[in-house]
Amino acid sequence: QVQLVESGGGLVQPGGSLRLSCVTSGSTFRFLNMAWYRQAPGKQRDMVATIDISGATNYADSVKGRFTISRDNAKNTVYLQMNSLKPEDTAVYYCKTRFGLYDYWGQGTQVTVSS
Repeated sequence: QVQLVESGGGLVQPGGSLRLSCVTSGSTFRFLNMAWYRQAPGKQRDMVATIDISGATNYADSVKGRFTISRDNAKNTVYLQMNSLKPEDTAVYYCKTRFGLYDYWGQGTQVTVSS
């Protein structure tokens, strides 16, 4: 069983920055590939960024050059640094991992980009 808890969302003006955090329970974090997804109202949930156990990263084209995913294995935490935010980045952001046969998701954190 893995529990994920996101934090760091909020309201920010266009061009601003936010850093999301996702804390993972248990002692297996360093063996987990991690990902951030987002879901805007009326749209499907899409991958934003992934980071594997070696630290290799992958990004959706829409966020390349603006978002950075990172991990701190000592803190069981994965981060998403979001810069140059745009109104179209508004969504609920979810942390996700896969452990064994199952996918695990956090509860989500709302990010709203608006003036």
